[in-house]
Amino acid sequence: MSFSAKSGGALLSSRAPRCWWWRRRRPPCAAAGPAWSDFGGSRPRPILDMSYSRHFLDFQGSSIPSSMKKLVVTKLSQNFREAVTLRQDSPVPLPGDGDLLVRNRFVGINASDINYSAGRYDTSVKPPFDIGFEGVGDVVALGLSASADYTVGQAVAYLKAGSFAEYTVVPAKQAVPLPSVKPEFLTLMVSGATAHISLKELGELSEGKKVLVTAAAGGTGQFAVQLAKKAKCHVIGTCSSDEKAGFLKSIGCDRTINYKTENVESVLRKDYPEGVDVVYESVGGKMFDLALNSLATKGRLIVIGFITGYQNPTGLPPIKAELLPAKLLKKSASIRGFFLNHYLSEYKTALKHLLKMYERGDLVCEVDFGDMSPEGKFTGLESVFRAVDYMYMGKNIGKIVVELPHSVNSKL
Repeated sequence: MSFSAKSGGALLSSRAPRCWWWRRRRPPCAAAGPAWSDFGGSRPRPILDMSYSRHFLDFQGSSIPSSMKKLVVTKLSQNFREAVTLRQDSPVPLPGDGDLLVRNRFVGINASDINYSAGRYDTSVKPPFDIGFEGVGDVVALGLSASADYTVGQAVAYLKAGSFAEYTVVPAKQAVPLPSVKPEFLTLMVSGATAHISLKELGELSEGKKVLVTAAAGGTGQFAVQLAKKAKCHVIGTCSSDEKAGFLKSIGCDRTINYKTENVESVLRKDYPEGVDVVYESVGGKMFDLALNSLATKGRLIVIGFITGYQNPTGLPPIKAELLPAKLLKKSASIRGFFLNHYLSEYKTALKHLLKMYERGDLVCEVDFGDMSPEGKFTGLESVFRAVDYMYMGKNIGKIVVELPHSVNSKL
């Protein structure tokens, strides 16, 4: 057997099976073992062998392996398949004193995954780097300080780069405790929080206001529709199929517009001649221009994305910007951008509110596992590539989620 530790807590290890857990130190009695060159760093200190305890296995009884699968950006590109590589034997990371090691069970797909793979969020970062924004899973190991608030086996969600992996180290301060591991909770981490915070901070919603939601049946659109209805607004939602229109009606959308069969501009001009008060916009390009032209006096257009441009080399869809100042002035209207990272001070409060709404049955969290996709359900990290394609084909209803199954008594 070999044993090692990091500063701040004791890491327990055995080779058959290999198991880890961070816990309070007992009186030392073991001889020094070799350093773990797999993970680098300074030479580990000898610690007590306590691997006899079942507590040092993950809570379902399967040992934590020494290596794992994960997705890594190896080339900057907006083409996800060209940019990202699946690595089969990456070392499972070690949690620090204030960290959790989370075994991911569900990971979320976001339109901005290809912005991240293209290096658009931080131009100073060079490949290789990890990818994936959000995950839900079980705590399988933790640092000493983290053990004050979390335990092995606890369900958590998190918002942190690097979720497209079988295991992710998450700072305990960034984790969100959950009552259970469910994919519905994952829908709230980015998509739900974006809708909640942006509409609250920028939307100025009130009873009777007319709210237009573009891509309304998507991951974040579904929440914008429901939250606007909770504020007693009249909600209009654009979508691309009758099936999506049916879903939108089921969650309270007052007027659905299938842009494949109806002319959105004509519908808005006819049914809402005075314009709409708030637009929740994530499409960009022609839809942005149309939404801008449809604003009422003192209307507000919230830009949370522009998915139609992300696959372009520049990441930007063309718009008719030359007339923008005149259009805003004419209506005393405004355009506000929203980027979730700039509102992290409001994040946990918003998430707590959304979780309570879901648990009370007041919020639908629609999950799309890709069951209707040509190759079936999105299962395993290999299917993340298909899931990203599926999103950009506009097929999803609700949040696209990939399941990462781990069989009991298996090393993956």
